[in-house]
Amino acid sequence: MKYDSLIKNGSVVFHDEVKKTNLAVKDGIVVEIGDDIDGEADVVWDAEGHYVFPGLIDVHVHFNEPGREDWEGFSTGSSMLAAGGCTTFFDMPLNGVPSTTDLEALQQKGKIGEEKSFVDFGLWGGLVPGNENDLAPLAEKGVVGFKAFMSPSGNKEFAAVDDNTLLNGMKTIAGLRKILALHAEDGAMVQFLQREKERQEKFGPDDYLQSRPIAAEWLAVRKAITFAEQTGCSLHFVHISSAEAVEEIQQAKKRGLDVTLETCPHYLLFDHEHTKKLGAVAKCAPPLRESGDQKKLVDLFLKDQIDFVASDHSPSPWNLKEDETNFFNVWGGISGGQFTLMAMIELAVRYRIPFPKLIHWTSARPAKRFGLDGKKGEIAKGKDADFVIISLKDSFTVEKNSLLQKHKHSLYVNHTFPCKILATFQRGKLVFDNGRIRTSKPIGQWLKL
Repeated sequence: MKYDSLIKNGSVVFHDEVKKTNLAVKDGIVVEIGDDIDGEADVVWDAEGHYVFPGLIDVHVHFNEPGREDWEGFSTGSSMLAAGGCTTFFDMPLNGVPSTTDLEALQQKGKIGEEKSFVDFGLWGGLVPGNENDLAPLAEKGVVGFKAFMSPSGNKEFAAVDDNTLLNGMKTIAGLRKILALHAEDGAMVQFLQREKERQEKFGPDDYLQSRPIAAEWLAVRKAITFAEQTGCSLHFVHISSAEAVEEIQQAKKRGLDVTLETCPHYLLFDHEHTKKLGAVAKCAPPLRESGDQKKLVDLFLKDQIDFVASDHSPSPWNLKEDETNFFNVWGGISGGQFTLMAMIELAVRYRIPFPKLIHWTSARPAKRFGLDGKKGEIAKGKDADFVIISLKDSFTVEKNSLLQKHKHSLYVNHTFPCKILATFQRGKLVFDNGRIRTSKPIGQWLKL
């Protein structure tokens, strides 16, 4: 038989084991798995001595197009993700102009993605004050769910929800059988604490951390859960940074609420001392926590109390990062989408996490949560041939010239990972290897859910 691609001799990471075997791909699908696959292929990759992971599914990135392509767009953003072993991403609705809060904006963004993305993608819709009537049309056209902020988003085009908007939106979203993703920090608390710091003329990294305490995250999580229990809305909490919030969400699960949570690799690998040392590249919201709090979060991660990870890649031009006198004015986003999978492998090596368990955080659970598990999330016959070839014989030190994102600044610069991504296959097509995008044109598909 003539195959499109053949991956030979790799240690393939399945959901329950790691096994040395071969993978054959035809028309974008895994059609054979076994030791004795006969036939030729257009692309043959000998993965001897290396691991073959399912492609990462990153449910939380900000590509800012249309309107702010100078921050990051689908072309540079998807190239960066492919270099990091990501084969499916979900783009957030807030930083484009217009934001994805109505059908016209969704169709505009989807068209751009289809023209420019090198890997498959889905699109979040937004919940903001005044757009409750737009939710049903967005759901009908395939948004993966809806995103709302419980504190100011930093973007004037995407307002935070008040309690009435949140309750009404949850009721509507529940009826549409969709998921509401929440940035959970209590808006009143963080705005009050920031004003107090500004009144005292305290503008440093310590002051920023103190203005967004764990209490603000926990309080917002608890309120959202209470509202969801009244409305029947399914929830997903993004970028959770504290053990207290994780425990609150786990208690809600035990009561039967349909809720999941993600954290980000930067919360598991870095803490507030890195913010003080590195400055603007380490600012995010919620902030990187004190060392003791970060260790509590890692402990819950190791106990499998966190559903999956996402990058929250939130880029900006450097001029929005370079205010040295007032940390509150610095753009709050970490550029790290290229390194989620390598960061997880670093954690697996450090804490001796079996690779089959690791892929539950990186691909299997995201696929299941958002209805993609019929074709993505694991390596199996009949599913999309989304693969990543990874070497644990090589390390990878991040340099500015190795960043495929638009702006060459990142918390991860000078960080060394105990692994290296050799190649990424999107539905059986080689899209990245040897540091470069290898397909002549974008092949990403818009996944309408």
